[in-house]
Amino acid sequence: MPLGKRAGERCVQLLPDMRCAIFGQPGRPAFCASLRPTQEMCGASREEALAFLARLETATKP
Repeated sequence: MPLGKRAGERCVQLLPDMRCAIFGQPGRPAFCASLRPTQEMCGASREEALAFLARLETATKP
């Protein structure tokens, strides 16, 4: 996303099954490649991880 991604905006590279379409490719943004998920971020399930991301996006909206 050349102009960046705002909080709550779906990444254009996100596939319907929630995987990144450019994972592991050289063109992947440095921010994404540098992300190091923690146990707190991932939780114990997909639902917990998505809930964490939703809270993070809400907390960082402009």
